[in-house]
Amino acid sequence: MECRKETNLENCTCTYPGCSRKGVCCECVAHHRQAGEIPGCFFSKEVEASFDRGVERFVQDNE
Repeated sequence: MECRKETNLENCTCTYPGCSRKGVCCECVAHHRQAGEIPGCFFSKEVEASFDRGVERFVQDNE
């Protein structure tokens, strides 16, 4: 499967400047899953900018 990084970047909400996975969704999801986190694109813009990727914060953000 061909990565559509450029297309993905158009909608990527990640604000972490040093992220090497930005636009490579499969690597981003795998990274955050392994860390017990949720990718930033699942959060509101304000919460994503806090870098709190925890499941508890996700639930709070979606109540």
